[in-house]
Amino acid sequence: PLYSLEEAPPATQNFIIPKKEIHTVPDMGKWKRSQAYADYIGFILTLNEGVKGKKLTFEYKVSEAIEKLVALLNTLDRWIDETPPVDQPSRFGNKAYRTWYAKLDEEAENLVATVVPTHLAAAVPEVAVYLKESVGNSTRIDYGTGHEAAFAAFLCCLCKIGVLRVDDQIAIVFKVFNRYLEVMRKLQKTYRMEPAGSQGVWGLDDFQFLPFIWGSSQLIDHPYLEPRHFVDEKAVNENHKDYMFLECILFITEMKTGPFAEHSNQLWNISAVPSWSKVNQGLIRMYKAECLEKFPVIQHFKFGSLLPIHPVTSG
Repeated sequence: PLYSLEEAPPATQNFIIPKKEIHTVPDMGKWKRSQAYADYIGFILTLNEGVKGKKLTFEYKVSEAIEKLVALLNTLDRWIDETPPVDQPSRFGNKAYRTWYAKLDEEAENLVATVVPTHLAAAVPEVAVYLKESVGNSTRIDYGTGHEAAFAAFLCCLCKIGVLRVDDQIAIVFKVFNRYLEVMRKLQKTYRMEPAGSQGVWGLDDFQFLPFIWGSSQLIDHPYLEPRHFVDEKAVNENHKDYMFLECILFITEMKTGPFAEHSNQLWNISAVPSWSKVNQGLIRMYKAECLEKFPVIQHFKFGSLLPIHPVTSG
């Protein structure tokens, strides 16, 4: 429920710098019972409903906050152009990524301040942490679903402070998250980033998960595209500009060689599921099991005043 989007919290709220709270496997119970988990999954599912049956080209409202978030992502994109990969012996993990990341690390609060109105300036340091966590790890030069989750958490926090609202939900996915994906793909390609904690051929995708959830929701009740069509090159080429799911498939086929069934076995299996709503439900279950309930992913998640570790409070 996006009740949290309705009323902006009082400006007197004590914002804090988010920190890690899940240090050992037994701590995972604390995460699953937390307000943060409830709000995070609620946010993902609200957006899942919001985009159901809609094309990326659908006419939706674009607020000033959405425009500013896109401008922020455009800045990150421009910095990639200004930071070309360096010559180095190892093919993967180009060290120029660290230069790019250092710039974000330095500028994150200023970037977030362009999106957050002055009366909420106190929230900027807390919210900016999630932006910094959402673009990969500068030590390992890798990227995975935990980084993607940090970006969703960043957007969830902007909703909680009232910068984004209920009527922004389609634009959150189609404009902001979609632009984020483009920038992440460019980062992954340019700096040859490693997949973080990838399950290789048994994972859904080396880097992302959420666009498959929201992308399958977009395709629910489509007049002719069925799950079996996403392994068909022609169907993908003709429809990818309308559907996030097909955009993801296109990127995989650009990045990988060999038969689809071999390099993306899980997705290949999903193409046999009869309906998009079954795919969507299955992916939500899989996301909880493979990402949100996995210690190696969640140990990096940070908790503050907006996404708190304390147990769910009813109400």
